[in-house]
Amino acid sequence: MLEAAGVPFEAVSPQIDERRVEDELHDIAPATLAATLAQKKALAVDVDAGTLVLGSDQVLEAADGRNLSKPSSQDEARAQLASLRGRTHRLISAAAIAEDGNIVWRGSEIATLAMRGFSDDYLDAYLHGEWDQVRHCVGGYRIEGPGAQLFESIEGSHFAILGMPLLPILAFLRTRGIIPQ
Repeated sequence: MLEAAGVPFEAVSPQIDERRVEDELHDIAPATLAATLAQKKALAVDVDAGTLVLGSDQVLEAADGRNLSKPSSQDEARAQLASLRGRTHRLISAAAIAEDGNIVWRGSEIATLAMRGFSDDYLDAYLHGEWDQVRHCVGGYRIEGPGAQLFESIEGSHFAILGMPLLPILAFLRTRGIIPQ
């Protein structure tokens, strides 16, 4: 998303065990979890003084209040999608920007997605064709492909669904002179 928006950056993987953090914080609200993960990621990268570090994360809040993570197997993806079928859920995307070991900006966006009722045969065919693309996607789907067919309606920012509150991030980067006004 940053590259497509013309933002210069270098990708660095933070050494964060997201599942461990999720397990430790299982009792907190989904929005707080997403924000906490984003902040931990931003603070986990060792960079030169004055360098901005962007961390982001996304949490799926199911209708029953459970948080769903990226599926660890095709069977888990099938179970997640079956539990979301015919229901509405929320994707909460959060980001934080750190500078010199301090969070200097944070933001989040929420999208609400209503999944249609679909057959088990459709679900199996979807996962058979899309597993390699959705294995790292929270909830086991991605709307920028055939996953769009899983939904009846979507409300909220397209970028939040993709995993980052991009427009608020761009606004902050403009205030810092990183990208042009």
